[in-house]
Amino acid sequence: MRHSGKVCRMKILHVINSLSTGGAEKLVADIAPLQRERGHNVDVLCLRGGKTPFREMLEAAGIRVIDFGAGTVYSPFHIFRLIPFIRKYDVIHVHLFPAQYWVAFAKILSFAGTRLITTEHSTRNRRRESRWWKPFDRFVYRRYDAISCCSELAETSLADYLRERKNILTVANGIDLACYASAQAFPRKTFGVAPDDFLVMQIAGFREAKDQDTVIRALAHLPKRVVAAFVGDGVRREACARLVESLGVRERVHFLGIRADVPELLKAADVVVMSSHWEGFGLAAVEGMVAGKPVVASDVPGLAGVVRGAGILFPQGDEKSLAGAITHLVSDKDFCSQTAAACSRRACDFDIRRTVEKYEALYEKCAFPAR
Repeated sequence: MRHSGKVCRMKILHVINSLSTGGAEKLVADIAPLQRERGHNVDVLCLRGGKTPFREMLEAAGIRVIDFGAGTVYSPFHIFRLIPFIRKYDVIHVHLFPAQYWVAFAKILSFAGTRLITTEHSTRNRRRESRWWKPFDRFVYRRYDAISCCSELAETSLADYLRERKNILTVANGIDLACYASAQAFPRKTFGVAPDDFLVMQIAGFREAKDQDTVIRALAHLPKRVVAAFVGDGVRREACARLVESLGVRERVHFLGIRADVPELLKAADVVVMSSHWEGFGLAAVEGMVAGKPVVASDVPGLAGVVRGAGILFPQGDEKSLAGAITHLVSDKDFCSQTAAACSRRACDFDIRRTVEKYEALYEKCAFPAR
């Protein structure tokens, strides 16, 4: 580590389970190159490897990506594989469980002075539903010099769960506003959407929290010209495909998989929907706002804080209410335009460069506590 006055150059390692689709993965893919631009030496380590758009983005930006192969992220042997990396960096920034656990234990065994920071990306998880996990979580989180949370709600939720507030703070997520604002719309006809169709788009991994099911069920209450496109992949994709078949809407649903051209795809949409059961922040909602689209989202903690007062909120899991909101946008062009404009204005609050600056200040505070 080198520092002189206000200038600090650090060796930073981001550790994450993988670089597949997700808000945490997107954050790493966005901030690591910007940290490098600011003069830091930045690497990314994945417990599970594989070629993904986010990995390609990082490597194209000159970021070294290290991976532990194709095995499970839940293997405790990762602790021993991480130990050689602990001493090589000034700051290790960890994202998601179980990476949070393995890095904490690796540092204990390495006896290194490296500073550890972790980001809490959600307001809830399965571990918090079991009292047996709490003592383990409290032990692990106490190994971190700072715990950043993606929203104030995530901070409050975690602090209440751990029953302590020391070293817990909020660093709100952000995105590259210029990248999304300047993107050109992807040709819709390439995935079978007609020019006069009204395209609903959701950007999310197919996981329990994201609830693509409600969007699919809403199609049954909407005109046939309303079609949906889902960007992402995951364990629930097949279940959603079966739901599409059972509702007879196969011709109106497009599964686009994991994509590297999300800004261009969003520009091709008419409305962006986030139907999540829960969210820590709702990064995909901000992406839709920056793309200049009206955003419709479920009224759940974290996500509602981003959308309320700009986009449209509907009761979580209520496909009829979601269909009603989309119908209003389809039938009233002025309302649609006004909502899109309000969302564009709100997006300005979430510039990724602010996020990078706040993380840099946090790293310095942990690495140089006396400064």
